[in-house]
Amino acid sequence: MKRIYLSVIVMFMAMTAVVAQKKREFRGAWIQCVNGQFQGMSKDVMQKTLSYQLDELQKDGANAIIFQVRPECDALYASSYEPWSRFLTGVQGRAPQPYWDPLQWMVDQCHRRGMELHAWINPYRAKTKGTTGLAVSHVAIKHPERVFGYDGQYIMNPALDENREYICRVVADIVRRYDVDGLHMDDYFYPYPVAGEIIPDEKQFRSNSNGISNIGDRRRYNVNMFVKQLHDTITAIKPWVKFGVSPFGIYRNKVNDPNGSDTRGLQNYDDLYADVLLWVNNGWIDYCVPQIYWQIGHPTADYKTLIEWWNRYASARPLYIGEDVERTVKYTDLQRPASHQMPAKMALHAKSSNVDGMVLWYAKAAVDNIGNYGTMLRNTYWRYPALQPLMPFIDHKAPKKVRKLKPVWTEDGYLLFWTAPKGRGWQNEARQYVVYRFASDEKVNTNDASKIVTITSDTFLKLPYNNGRTPYTYVVTALDRIHNESKAVKKKLKL
Repeated sequence: MKRIYLSVIVMFMAMTAVVAQKKREFRGAWIQCVNGQFQGMSKDVMQKTLSYQLDELQKDGANAIIFQVRPECDALYASSYEPWSRFLTGVQGRAPQPYWDPLQWMVDQCHRRGMELHAWINPYRAKTKGTTGLAVSHVAIKHPERVFGYDGQYIMNPALDENREYICRVVADIVRRYDVDGLHMDDYFYPYPVAGEIIPDEKQFRSNSNGISNIGDRRRYNVNMFVKQLHDTITAIKPWVKFGVSPFGIYRNKVNDPNGSDTRGLQNYDDLYADVLLWVNNGWIDYCVPQIYWQIGHPTADYKTLIEWWNRYASARPLYIGEDVERTVKYTDLQRPASHQMPAKMALHAKSSNVDGMVLWYAKAAVDNIGNYGTMLRNTYWRYPALQPLMPFIDHKAPKKVRKLKPVWTEDGYLLFWTAPKGRGWQNEARQYVVYRFASDEKVNTNDASKIVTITSDTFLKLPYNNGRTPYTYVVTALDRIHNESKAVKKKLKL
């Protein structure tokens, strides 16, 4: 009983501790379909399920959703290139009945809640192990020569120019037709190695090595070409759409590279042929989310070692950490055995100057609040709203400040109104607004995240009027698509 009581006390202290929060932080969550959580659901049930997840994540403080829309060269959206996904309707190629478009619906729902929506694709995987039938319109049926089998999967051959072109056309279609904020890829490039399985590209390499002597280097070259081409494709259509990748958590082990991490696990560079640091340093991706899913103290892939490594070597683009919610609450803190590892991991985030946020694997685990993870987010770590990290390499110019800020009595109560600033084009138009509140004895400091009342797309805010005797200063700023923030406009009033 004493041990249980101590555990409760320690958890309560961790949840109520005063934690300084960054004003800018990516707070994402992955919503996946390949686990079958939506397969065969009716439209109403799926929308209700997703609405509940989004509402809870919003309460937790999330500001971005990464939604899986293309798991195996199929679609959870209306596509003229690829068939409807079986992970939506149960049968690949079957349209949802009644008809609806999950991606469009998610874009609308996330924007309504002030969240970004990043469309998540699996670029090369054409069939998962569990899929037994493909639609006649599927690329692997129409062009079997462009895929190879591996461990029960089909993989689009990264060496083929036509496959790069095809995937870029699919992504271009998404970016053109949907108001997505980002395009996201996970860690499936060349397949994860399986004992006894061989990637069947040796003959092709010998006939067309492109002057590269090593097949591993040739595979990396293939993926590098694709990543750069996809980045250029997105930028040419909508420069503000952020291109992000969430690679496996180990780049290289120190045994293979003196600059590698002190780990002994699978490697992006050597085993998946993904040269992630090349993409980061060349600016071919806009953000990187290494999947550091292990616990602090893991014998071959220690979390502390890895977050420190990525913080040191991957700072040329915004760096977010992929967090495994279940594993975090499963393992105890090495220094405080009465607590799980969330507080210790968050402390490592705070000490990592180049870490600009995190993405939760997976959304439902936080929504289900296992180990009080969601409660700790909303009460402590993500208690106050956060702006998105700056991306000056996309756009660095702030919009003009808001106009005509004034409080007005209406039938709905006391409202603070303002007018959007003048500005044309995606780089100059205001998309959202930040409202801050300061007490009369407080200095106006818009770098203090605890003073943010809301981040909203509305041009008004209902004020918490009481008796009209307490003075406050309200401050409103404008945000553009990349969350560059305008100069502040102040208004003193009494509530």
